[in-house]
Amino acid sequence: MKYIFVTGGVMSGVGKGAITSSIGALLKAKGFTVTAVKIDPYINVDAGTMNPTEHGEVFVTVDGDETDQDIGNYERFLNTNITSVNYMTTGRVYLSVIERERAMGYKGKCVEVVPDVPNEVVRRIETAGKKAKADIVLIEIGGTVGEYQNILFLEAVRMMKLRAPRDVATVLVSYLPIPSKIGEMKTKPTQYAVRTLNSAGIQPDLIACRAEIVVDSVRRQKIGANCGVEAADVISAPDVETIYEIPLILESQKCAERLCKKLGLRHRVNHVEAWRRLVRTIKNPKREIKIAVVGKYFAHGDFVLADSYISVIEALKHAAWAQGARAKLTWLSSEEYEKNPRALRELSTFDGVVVPGGFGGRGFEGNIAAIKYVREHKIPYFGLCFGLQMAVIEFARHVCGIKKAHTLEVDPQTPDPIIHFMPGQQEKIAHKKYGATMRLGAYRCKIARGTIARKAYGQELISERHRHRYEVNDAYRDVLQKNGLVLSGVNPELNLVEIIELPRAKHPFFIGVQFHPEFQSRPMQPHPLFKEFVKACLKNSALVGSVL
Repeated sequence: MKYIFVTGGVMSGVGKGAITSSIGALLKAKGFTVTAVKIDPYINVDAGTMNPTEHGEVFVTVDGDETDQDIGNYERFLNTNITSVNYMTTGRVYLSVIERERAMGYKGKCVEVVPDVPNEVVRRIETAGKKAKADIVLIEIGGTVGEYQNILFLEAVRMMKLRAPRDVATVLVSYLPIPSKIGEMKTKPTQYAVRTLNSAGIQPDLIACRAEIVVDSVRRQKIGANCGVEAADVISAPDVETIYEIPLILESQKCAERLCKKLGLRHRVNHVEAWRRLVRTIKNPKREIKIAVVGKYFAHGDFVLADSYISVIEALKHAAWAQGARAKLTWLSSEEYEKNPRALRELSTFDGVVVPGGFGGRGFEGNIAAIKYVREHKIPYFGLCFGLQMAVIEFARHVCGIKKAHTLEVDPQTPDPIIHFMPGQQEKIAHKKYGATMRLGAYRCKIARGTIARKAYGQELISERHRHRYEVNDAYRDVLQKNGLVLSGVNPELNLVEIIELPRAKHPFFIGVQFHPEFQSRPMQPHPLFKEFVKACLKNSALVGSVL
């Protein structure tokens, strides 16, 4: 088994996840079995308790792990499911070491930070590779070289390289700034990043240089000479229109081939044509649709953090590309609609509206107002997780006449808890057991015949990933259905409402799902519900265009 470690230099957010995913996609195209591991240098045991406006989306694996959003990138690029064994944090590693020590797993010896913590990291990496039966394991180390937080993970790299030098390669993803007042691409920060990595006992085999533009040969030669690598091992990774173009950029520089050579691997095939077709489709759309994403995890100081909903964004793009269109997305804050209800009129300028997942009461009434507007004005609507719950509450209030309909999550005293706790969840909250206690991972859903959801999936039983504590209250099912809400999907084991919709006779597309379909969308295999939503948006766009 071969191992490729990806580290970052100069700054965070440099694109390690996209580079890791793209290298994996290229190696898979060459016929290798590939898996990917993400290491996060946080004390958090998992990503479930991290604020999405600071850390980005919490991605849920099929087996119910709450992970970093890069796991989603790996799944989309490798077109495979990544499980919990492929994700670790500092907290998770230390917890394993401590639990093993308490169980006398070290047989009474003195347990030390080095080598026992790095050894646990190595064990986890090897376990992930064995479970996937992988030829190659890609391991992305979060953070930036030089930070105290990831030094133990770098020590694990050094140890593995020492034990099997022909089986381990390292890629440093660094950044080359172009200061506006200087007007020249600077290599010195990358040189310092390499020296910092050297100080941890690691010499990079490849340096992927992120920059606004293509890195020229002069600077590649300079980096190679100063950092101890061949110029051909300095890979240019400029900004691109779509991250799905990155595999082709790396392929043009023989990135994967050079890694194979360093690891003593020979490839027999090179199936990259699918990536070329995808990029051609992306760059040559026949139509454009405007979709509003109404959420509350966008604002972060003076900046907008779209990473909070990265899987939703990618799923919408995948579905649009599959139909020769481009999805132009606009982020709208639900809190604005609470301050200024007149602003709701802007929703009529969009071809479709998505309300993604979320927690808590911030922006809640603004979302309810937005859902009411799109329902009454027959604008295609797709609600995800919390988006389903709010759609049910909106329908209960304004169609069923249950004026005080609410969710116990936001109003624990409501007389009409249309959305209430799932069994066992109230006790967990009362005892402050928040970490990894939600309904997580893949569960089955049975879809009724003659529904929009059934048409989209083309089958009765499906499996989707979940992340929630609350559900539709069974006590209100009859009144909801009598007033026209279709409960089109239920979990066959718990009889839990999974999908709600309005009939096409009443609305062109109005669907809410309790699960997160975005987690299973892939660029070359878009999710069926997102495809059906985009179809409705395209149709709505044509109707609006004909009226104008």
